[in-house]
Amino acid sequence: MSADIAGKNGVGREAILENETPPPGGNSLKKTIAVLIPAILAQAIGNVFLSMRMKEVGDSSLLALLPRAIESPSLWVGTALLIVSFILFAAALSWADLSFVMPAISSEVVVNVVFAKYFLSEDISLTRWAGILLISIGVLLVMRSARQKENQENQKISGSQNL
Repeated sequence: MSADIAGKNGVGREAILENETPPPGGNSLKKTIAVLIPAILAQAIGNVFLSMRMKEVGDSSLLALLPRAIESPSLWVGTALLIVSFILFAAALSWADLSFVMPAISSEVVVNVVFAKYFLSEDISLTRWAGILLISIGVLLVMRSARQKENQENQKISGSQNL
């Protein structure tokens, strides 16, 4: 075994590579997206339920608001969905980069606005739609960069296995 591929204790490079945790492979991006889509939907639906109940309660002081708000099943459903969203988000962070997960989860803003328009009958101005378009473009750019990074990592893995 040559010195350039031997490890500190005479262990070959192949043994070191076998014991290392490999970088995320081709399924990592798919896995992340598969977890973030339900997280985004749970968050948006939870926000709709929460907003519906809070509009029913109306504008009042916090002390008067709380007892009336907690009586509603829609508040509890909304809260449960927001908890599910958070758990899925945290799970994605356990294997994916924060610099990918945060912008990707930002697409929740797009879903929220669409849901607000159709389920809450909110008027959405042209300026807000333009902002939604910009957010969507940003999410697409982040997704593209994640694919490029994953391809580079896969090439590194392939290259190191050929040594």
